[in-house]
Amino acid sequence: MSSPQGVCRVCERDFEVRFRYQVREEAGSYLYVCSMVCQQRLLAGAEETCDRSLDEAPAGCVCGVCSASFVLEYPFQVAVNDGERRYYCSTECRAAEAERRQTTSGLIAPARQARRIAVFNHKGGTGKTTTSVNLAAGLAEAGYNVLLVDADGQGNVGASLGIRGEKTLYHVLVHGLPPEDAAIPVRKGLDVITSNETLAAAELHLAQRSGRDRVLRERLGTLGDSYDVVVLDCAPALSLMNQNALVYADSVIVPVSCDYLSLVGVKQVLKTLRNVRELLKHDVDIVGVLPTFYDARNRVARDAVEALRKHFGDKCLPPIRVNTRLREAPTAKQSIFEYDAECHGATDYRQLVQHVMTAAPRAGHASREAHHGMAQSA
Repeated sequence: MSSPQGVCRVCERDFEVRFRYQVREEAGSYLYVCSMVCQQRLLAGAEETCDRSLDEAPAGCVCGVCSASFVLEYPFQVAVNDGERRYYCSTECRAAEAERRQTTSGLIAPARQARRIAVFNHKGGTGKTTTSVNLAAGLAEAGYNVLLVDADGQGNVGASLGIRGEKTLYHVLVHGLPPEDAAIPVRKGLDVITSNETLAAAELHLAQRSGRDRVLRERLGTLGDSYDVVVLDCAPALSLMNQNALVYADSVIVPVSCDYLSLVGVKQVLKTLRNVRELLKHDVDIVGVLPTFYDARNRVARDAVEALRKHFGDKCLPPIRVNTRLREAPTAKQSIFEYDAECHGATDYRQLVQHVMTAAPRAGHASREAHHGMAQSA
């Protein structure tokens, strides 16, 4: 089946419609744009606040909230009220404007935003994907609407749940595909945006953009209140993709396998979170450091958990015990709660879910305490 044809509203060129942003309904008729550049020109309109030419995308728009200059790229960045155009550099500024309007008009405050939890560690083999999948599945089982985002090009989330998305995180980041169009419903209350090897190409795209560490936040900022929690499975790397994930997240869970080298790696994680706070101006709360592959019979494992408790106090979460059923669950394309709800692995991850449900994010405060504690011990 061929794609529909359209005539671009801006340049009047005939083209084949391939992406959702290229067509929208307005005043009972369909409006087409052939490219992101033409969409930008259409959004900018004829206002003097955007300096346009025929060969370039609009530049120099001024945010009506923070007065920052920015390039107009997305529909949410422009609003028309009573014939007046207002421009917003980010979803945060648009939300702040909406809150101000509602406060001054005596209306109810806007709906709450989703919790955004990144499961992150630079070191591989610490159980990040296992934790991401089972945390998301456990929250969905508890009645929350959850979006699980695979931010790792290895695509292990999809492999663990037996799904392969036609559209992936690459399409969201590079083509501006609405995240709802890439999300795959896999369980009641659980949707997944998958990834594959094309995510490496997405990183190259991000590297060429201004505000390159905030693209994921802008793209997923359109979700509104569709979800209660967004869980991001991060790659074991120092990467631009991980910067995007951390700038989007409001909190982080750090899985740490119970061995000496993993303890050394925690310092690098804390350094990265400090850089996000100080250089990228975004506070991220540490929900907790999660010991994984814990075997109480092993002295190294016991010592590792003791060291984490010493440095992190109550931010060191109850450990995830070594469990054969946890290793077997991905081969059945199931979460641990579906595969064996009574095993140690299910018990331990259910305890993590309970902690996340009861822990409110306190951006910056806990992460600064954690940095201070680790710095003293270094």
